[in-house]
Amino acid sequence: MTDITQAVKAKYGSIATSGLSSDHDGVRAVAEAFGYTGDELASIPAEANMGLSCGNPTATANLKPGEVVVDLGCGGGLDVLLAAKKVGPTGKAVGIDMTPTMLELARRNAAKAGAANAEFHHATIDKLPLPDASADCVISNCVINLAPDKKAVFREVARVLKPGGRLAVSDIALKQPLPPEVAGDLMAYIGCIAGAISFEEYRRGLTEAGFAHAEIIDSGADLNAYTKVFDQAGCCSTAPVEATGGLPVVDAGCCGSHVSAPAAGDEQFHQRLTETLARFNVNDYAASVRVFAVKPT
Repeated sequence: MTDITQAVKAKYGSIATSGLSSDHDGVRAVAEAFGYTGDELASIPAEANMGLSCGNPTATANLKPGEVVVDLGCGGGLDVLLAAKKVGPTGKAVGIDMTPTMLELARRNAAKAGAANAEFHHATIDKLPLPDASADCVISNCVINLAPDKKAVFREVARVLKPGGRLAVSDIALKQPLPPEVAGDLMAYIGCIAGAISFEEYRRGLTEAGFAHAEIIDSGADLNAYTKVFDQAGCCSTAPVEATGGLPVVDAGCCGSHVSAPAAGDEQFHQRLTETLARFNVNDYAASVRVFAVKPT
């Protein structure tokens, strides 16, 4: 687990300093494909969006003025800043991330946006630095799939939510078991695929953590939307390739990013990930999902 966590941390640390933003047409197109409106993206600093989403949890969380909302794996602050607008000055939006460079970027973006009701903490999402029963809503966007111990994450979410509080997450879940060469590949894990769990395992984990009304809903979004991001060094492909049998497939994982100057080791990362994932159609095995659950009163 330590190796996985360190690999994820290093990879997303390099993305934070890559210059990704909504100013890149492909990055903006990915965000819009997964549910963000042009007005939403224009309302926050461009650097907050790095094309790492698989949904828009702020659109489905039903946030209200005065609420406290916590974002697990906040990255550059995209969802924190949108949530901060929804909960208003009497509310609070809290971002959690384990990558220092991401937190630096998020804080700069919050300052640019004038989001005085946003705050950020350095921590892993399975050990939240927050009091019991302190949040009205917990959101996350394509991050829980990266956590090695998802049951611990679900328990922590249940702990920090107030009675009656809710979870509203966008994530990746599996429709069927992955091919062994993908399921056991570290690069595919960082690419948001190999760490994903099934719909049923997701639902069961939430139920065991004490949640009620747990729902895992296939959003129907095409994971090949990430092919709109070119020359990236994040988790996704630059273009579809042809697999055996002529099926179009993504030649990397689920969380796209555009990087003009890849960090050291990125070329090897992408070569391995491309070789592994070019053998199958990611949409046959995985789905972008909306996850909802409520902590009983």
